[in-house]
Amino acid sequence: MLNLQNILSVFLIFIPVSIAGHFLHWSDPVVFITSALAIIPLAAWMGTATEEIAVVMGPALGGLLNATFGNATELIIALVALNAGLIDVVKASLTGSIIGNLLLVMGFSMLLGGLKYKEQTFQPIVARVNASSMNLAVIAMLLPTAVDYTSTGISTDAIQKLSIAVSIVLIGVYGLTLLFSMKTHTYLYDIDADMDLEELADSNLDGDTEHGEVNLPLWITVLLGCTLLVAVESEFLVSTLEVATEQLGLTAFFTGVILVPIVGNAAEHATAVTVAMKDKMDLSVSVALGSSLQIALFVAPVLVLAGYIMGQPMNLNFNPFELVAVGVSVLIANSISSDGRSNWLEGSLLLAAYLVLGFAFYFHPVIDGIG
Repeated sequence: MLNLQNILSVFLIFIPVSIAGHFLHWSDPVVFITSALAIIPLAAWMGTATEEIAVVMGPALGGLLNATFGNATELIIALVALNAGLIDVVKASLTGSIIGNLLLVMGFSMLLGGLKYKEQTFQPIVARVNASSMNLAVIAMLLPTAVDYTSTGISTDAIQKLSIAVSIVLIGVYGLTLLFSMKTHTYLYDIDADMDLEELADSNLDGDTEHGEVNLPLWITVLLGCTLLVAVESEFLVSTLEVATEQLGLTAFFTGVILVPIVGNAAEHATAVTVAMKDKMDLSVSVALGSSLQIALFVAPVLVLAGYIMGQPMNLNFNPFELVAVGVSVLIANSISSDGRSNWLEGSLLLAAYLVLGFAFYFHPVIDGIG
């Protein structure tokens, strides 16, 4: 049966190809491209394993598992890049992930879902809660940059300490959003959590795995194995990134904001679009908005704290243009999703906004002196 998982699994051939390229010292662009393509199916299998395990664990623990591992692939890539000292690329990938989920993923979901169904609906409470949380995240990302630009002679150490303090607050807020959505106010979302998890698992697989037939040891093994391989492929990707992008005529800025997030989130993006075409717009919006929130409230703060521990200090002092792009993305995404209805035109508007920002990042000069 031809499905999303089978299509993405074809890319598994790039795992041995990229490994051979690394050890046989093929050109950097070849290793970069093959390792990027290898990560895509691994991310898909990680997502599938997570969803299958979540179905067995039930709605509460399953939802927490999904929230924790939702952006595992990108977190691994970012940690490898951070360890290599590519801090500006890590920052760019964070903003790119937020932009990509809000504009690219929601855009394709609304466009393709809207072409099949005249109008689709989803719970506006999800959009409103996420909008409020994303507004806080944007403010938190803006403040260290604003402090740096409005202060004279402020030390890098002070910006670092501010970033750590803000990161701790953001992680706390992320915990509160999980408590709100999974415990105290689950009724507001009006989606049966068990069915939600099973539908998401079905979108990744063939849709014929029964709740009681899930092979838990198998899927745990798959999750661990894929995580290890993603770490290996991420090492290949990061080690060749700078030379490869230069030879391909791309800037590190464009690569970090556009290419790396697409590679890390390709499987999740495909899932959101697939369920939207099944008229499950509630789930599609939850995947897109929830992933953006997780990047802003959890992944970015964790990377700040991890960088401090690893001796690669990373702060929340972003390039102002990145913040403008994130702010614009949040504004248009909140505006379109606030009424709980979507159609193909709104999807087209989101995609158009992503294309415009993509062109801007492509022509933006190489990152210089950020953070």
